[in-house]
This record gives sequence, C-alpha cells and structure tokens, in this order.
Amino acid sequence: MIDASFYNQSRQNMGIEEVVEHMKAFIEKDPTATYRLSIGTDSHVHQRYTRFITAIHIHRVGKGAWGCIRNHTIERKVTSLKEKISTETILSQEVAFPFISLYLEQLAEIILPYEDEGGNLQFEIHLDIGKQGLTKHLIQDMTNRIDAMGVEVKIKPDSYAASSYAHRYTK
Repeated sequence: MIDASFYNQSRQNMGIEEVVEHMKAFIEKDPTATYRLSIGTDSHVHQRYTRFITAIHIHRVGKGAWGCIRNHTIERKVTSLKEKISTETILSQEVAFPFISLYLEQLAEIILPYEDEGGNLQFEIHLDIGKQGLTKHLIQDMTNRIDAMGVEVKIKPDSYAASSYAHRYTK
C-alpha cells in the first residue's frame, strides 16, 4: 500500500484511504454526472534535488473537481530525460495500482445505479509527454507501460493531471 502523504489546500497528511473517502463524498453529491479520475506526475529539477509531484484529480465533467497531490523528492539532479519521465511514469503507476485493485470498484458502485441517468466513471493515467518536443521518442515505451496495466493513457495536450495540475506544484 502507498505509505505517502497526500495533501491539498484544505487538507494535509491524507492517506490513500482518506483520499478515497473524499472522492466518494464528492461523487455522492452528484452520482448522475460523468467523472474522470486522472493520475499524473510532473517533475522539476532544482539546484540540488528533483521534485516529483503526483496528482490525483477527479473531475465532475462540467461541474467542478477535487484533487490532491503528493511530493516525492530525489536528493540529486535527475539530468537524464528518460530517467525523469520513467520515474514520473512509475510514480503514477504506483498511485494508480491501489485504485485498480481496490478503490475503483468502490467508486463505481456509487455511480452504477445511476448509469441510465448519465452516471459514468473513467479512469486515466496522464503522462507529461507529447508528440511535440524532446519527449516524443519516449511515447511508445511509456504508454506501453500504462497499456499493460489495462488503464487508459493520455499524453499532451490531454494529460492535464500531469502537465497542468501536478506541474503547478513542482517549482
């Protein structure tokens, strides 16, 4: 199980179980909505360390969102782009695994009775890579890792959990 602490502007030191409870409460407010649950990681190389931020973001499409992040720091500059993107992918996979094995079913059970009214839950991993720029040669390798988990993968410009939400906290 993940032993890292998640946080957002209103809550600190949340374990993964508490994160899921907040998500359940968020979904219960409108179980007829379409939800997109996204996990993504971004990083920034600082002078003496590299900060990785992994985001969990649940979007009630067209009607708001709730999210939280966790910080993972490597006490050195990660200068290899492949190592940096690979680490981002691994950290996202690590957070996604308990959802796949335990929590997605619990979240889906809230929505299931409301499917005929439009209730829906999509699960995605967002990678901070894209067809433009230096990361384009890493797309196949990184997306294959997520595909092997049976999870939908998004890359730029559609990978907002990594390239926007997590990115905001890497500096």
